This record gives sequence, C-alpha cells and structure tokens, in this order.
Amino acid sequence: MEEKVVAIEGVTRQFGLLKALDDLTFSVDPGCVHGLVGANGAGKTTLIKHILGLLRARSGSVRVFGLDPVKHPVEVLGRIGYLSEERDLPDWMRIHELARYTQAYHPKWDNSYSDELIQTFELDPQQKIKNLSRGQRALTGLIAAVAHRPDLLLLDEPSSGLDAIVRQDILREVVRAVADEGRTALFSSHLLDEVERMSDVVTMIHKGKVVLHGSLDDIKDGHQHLTLRFPEEQMVRPTIAGALSLEGFGNQWQAVCNGELEQAKAAIQALGAEITEVRNPSLQEIFVARVGRGVPTKTEG
Repeated sequence: MEEKVVAIEGVTRQFGLLKALDDLTFSVDPGCVHGLVGANGAGKTTLIKHILGLLRARSGSVRVFGLDPVKHPVEVLGRIGYLSEERDLPDWMRIHELARYTQAYHPKWDNSYSDELIQTFELDPQQKIKNLSRGQRALTGLIAAVAHRPDLLLLDEPSSGLDAIVRQDILREVVRAVADEGRTALFSSHLLDEVERMSDVVTMIHKGKVVLHGSLDDIKDGHQHLTLRFPEEQMVRPTIAGALSLEGFGNQWQAVCNGELEQAKAAIQALGAEITEVRNPSLQEIFVARVGRGVPTKTEG
C-alpha cells in the first residue's frame, strides 16, 4: 500500500474549555485533491496547524509523509507548499525578491514555472507586495507555494474574500499541480460548491469530529434528495424514518436521506404523500442535513 501523505490518528486538542479537535482520525491519500469542510469553529484551521507542526498533538498522532512534523520540520515542510488565508507575505519585498527568497529554501524551485505563473496572473515582478490588491497578494502567495512543486499543496481558505476570476486562477493551478504531476492537494474551504467541483475526496468535520469521509462520488451516491407532495398542508414537521433532514411548508417538502431510501419511501407512503422527484443532493445540501444550519460562510478561528 502507498504511504498516506497525511495520517491523523485519535488527535484531541483543547483550548481552555473549548475542544477544538475531539479524537479526530482521517488520512489523505497521494495523488488526489482532498477537500476539508466544516462550519466556523469546526476545527479545520487547528487541524492544519497540526499538519504543519505549528501545534503538537497532546493525544494521538500526526504523521506527514510518515514523519512527525514537530520532530522533523525540515523534512516535512520542505515537501509542503502552504497558502494561508492571511497571505502572510513580507510587505517590503517585491514579487521577484519574494521568489528569490523562497527559492533559497527549496532546491526544487522551478524558475521557469514561477515566471510563467507571474505572467499568467499578469503580475508585475517589480511591484512591492505592500501595494498589491487582495487578489494579487493571494496569487503571489500561491506562486510561492507551488513553484517548488511540493508533494503536498496545503491551502487554508484559498478563495476567501477573492473575486471569481482570482478564485478560478487558484483552483486551476491546484488541479494542474495534482492532475498533471500526481501530487496531492488538501484544501479547506467554506465554499462548498468549490469543494464539490474540485475534490476527489471530502472530509467533513463538525465540532472537532469527522462526520463524513470518502470519495465525493460515494458520498453523493450515498445520499438522496426527495421532493414530496402531501395531499393536505402539514401544520407540523412530518416525521420520516430514514431522513437526515426535512424542510418545507404546506404540502411541499424536501428530504435528504442517507442510504435508507426504501425505509424513507415506506414512511412517506404511510403518511399518504408522494415522491415527485429523486436526485443526488449537492454537497451543501448534504452538509446542512448532517450538521444543521451552521453552513460555512466565513473562515473559522
């Protein structure tokens, strides 16, 4: 078996009374785009800090490329490209100076690839970072993260606060890094439509626990969205066995089921309702059904 790029086993992390990670276990396989989703405060950023070795696991274990990132920071971080939501870049540098500075830490830095991205993103290499727009700053940070062709590209809310064109540029490079060269990307995003469009594998966390993990195709195929019509208006929410969620009013309702379609159909028939449509739900619909109304809208702490 191929070694896991990231392996998290039973990690718990608490800050005062807040349990940010709660016996969390999941892994990232090589050669895929892995989406990490969760509401504000779910634990995504805390998890990423453990992967980077910025936080030490108080219980359980964290392995990146088979190594503890706290004990082996040089070996691990040398193979990771990281883009944070804050885009912490030195304001006093120019873009070309940042590229030269970053190159010194990465023997595999590809100057031609860096130059190509600067041109593609229409950036001026002589421009100072402090004068860049939010989108230009994000694209500059992305170049620093990908131009050494890392084995793991790690992005924490890469599209936060950016316009559609910049988001498209970032996501295109993520796909290119993985699809063209067989490397791995793990990205945390509150934009579930992006996660759905980009990911091969999805891990959904809620209150520090994994609530759903698997290939995107398996997750979507394992859920059904049903549109229901009742013969009379329902004054209270109906109870349907096998439904993860039920929303609507009057005689029109929508249910999301998790693999218990026959059980749900029997319950619906017993209530005298009919199913007018069956389809695979979106990732956002699955998220709401699984964790409630805490749909991600902004990045967590």
